[in-house]
Amino acid sequence: MQDVIVLIGPTASGKTKLSVELAKKIGGDIISADSMQIYKYMDIGTAKPDKEEMQGIKHYLIDEVYPDEEFNVARFQETATEYIEQIIAADKVPIVAGGTGLYVNSLVYNINFSETISDWELRERLKKEAEEKGNDYLHARLREIDPEAADSIHPNNVKRVIRAIEVYEYTKKPISYHQQNSRQIPPKYNFILIGLTMDREKLYDRINKRVDLMVEKGLVDEVKKLMELGYDKSHVAMQGIGYKEILAYLRGEISIDEAVYQIKIGTRHYAKRQITWFKRLENVFWVNTDEFNNESQILEYIFEYIQRKRKIILAVDTKL
Repeated sequence: MQDVIVLIGPTASGKTKLSVELAKKIGGDIISADSMQIYKYMDIGTAKPDKEEMQGIKHYLIDEVYPDEEFNVARFQETATEYIEQIIAADKVPIVAGGTGLYVNSLVYNINFSETISDWELRERLKKEAEEKGNDYLHARLREIDPEAADSIHPNNVKRVIRAIEVYEYTKKPISYHQQNSRQIPPKYNFILIGLTMDREKLYDRINKRVDLMVEKGLVDEVKKLMELGYDKSHVAMQGIGYKEILAYLRGEISIDEAVYQIKIGTRHYAKRQITWFKRLENVFWVNTDEFNNESQILEYIFEYIQRKRKIILAVDTKL
């Protein structure tokens, strides 16, 4: 069974830099598990690594689609699996790095989306229902048919609420049923999960500084360019944190200071949700980065853990 390293953690926890250093050390390529870095032209607001930061390491699922294209978890799972196979065929180690929990789950738990059907008319109808009657109304409908899904999906995440209702409408079984069934199928790869954590206030401070740096680097101009290309708030990509706030500023609805403040608040809330999501994952080797003096020590600690895990798996495979 081939090894696949999975590096997770909240935004601004240092995943990007560490994944590059790890790839250099173990001979790996990186697959991004970030739902925003897949979009072209959206670089600053997504904290997308540039060529210098990539340090020659090949990255996949970055700049994959245009901002008006749909990219869902099922497509991520399929594409990421194809890239994993390519990396393995090149005799390298796949490293999946990112903070989108749903993407990570789809790979690690081998969630099967083939039984679901895309019904765009139903989606539009449910979306309009949410707009007219409110997100909570639609969420209450989901709770009636799938309480477990309702517990795990926030009422404001209308897209996922709609998806869960859609699955039930067509299969007459809750999305949680399909997800649990999928988990019965053994994973194709040996996933080695490593999570980064740190003091919450320190993380929030890093987030605030990152947002300030994004503005300094030209986030406003980036959003202006996207608007000039025809992308607006009707596109899902433009509803991402950092983009919707700057759009509001450019439309004269709020000041730049208010936009920056909202980005910081929104990003901190997102980081909190990421932490909650990842804590539910099983077999994660959590690394508290506060316990180390520098990044080199963190890298070496993670590398030693990976080596131990690979030896254990190798020994088991040999016995079989």
